[in-house]
Amino acid sequence: MFLKFPNLYLHPIMREKIIHKSAELFLTLGFKSVTMDDIAHEMGISKKTIYVHFANKTKLVEAVTFNLFDTICCGIDDICENASNPIEELYSIKMFVMQHLKNETSSPQYQLKKYYPKIHNELKYKQFEKMHKSVQESLEHGVVTDVFRGTIDVDFISRMYFTGMTGIKDNMFFPPEHYEMNYLMESYLEYHLRAIVTEKGLQILNKFITSNQS
Repeated sequence: MFLKFPNLYLHPIMREKIIHKSAELFLTLGFKSVTMDDIAHEMGISKKTIYVHFANKTKLVEAVTFNLFDTICCGIDDICENASNPIEELYSIKMFVMQHLKNETSSPQYQLKKYYPKIHNELKYKQFEKMHKSVQESLEHGVVTDVFRGTIDVDFISRMYFTGMTGIKDNMFFPPEHYEMNYLMESYLEYHLRAIVTEKGLQILNKFITSNQS
């Protein structure tokens, strides 16, 4: 019975390959620009093979978007478990996210919002849930270890951090021809931390800034 349908074994693997290649193309060229024909051509497969796994391009965009989200979440969880302090944790997360977005040359967040608003809104909600929880835990840890001031409003600051990180990705306020994403993330992170660190935390922060500049 199974020998008659050997391709059944290939379906999950092929689906993952399609998602991986599509993510690479979407981040490089944009969600709008890349067609199903482009993906099929790049993979050396027929367009019909893609449609076996994804009914249409919207379903493919959705799968790619949330696969990238899950991958980044797993990486962030690993960083949070192993970081020696909350400041190191935030800088490590920043570097990890930038590595995943190093081929992001087409403003995918903007395109996702413009052409796939439903997926964008669902992603934004998932991002908020994840970041709000992890930043709250990080802030609480920082207060306990005297890295962050004990008077900070943890819930408010975690929400402000998400709002800021989301805001710097808005092309209307920070046009990419004037601001590189690495600069924006680095600057906002320092801005955020300087507002809440203790003297002990400031020493750790200055050390990270100095090491990143060298």
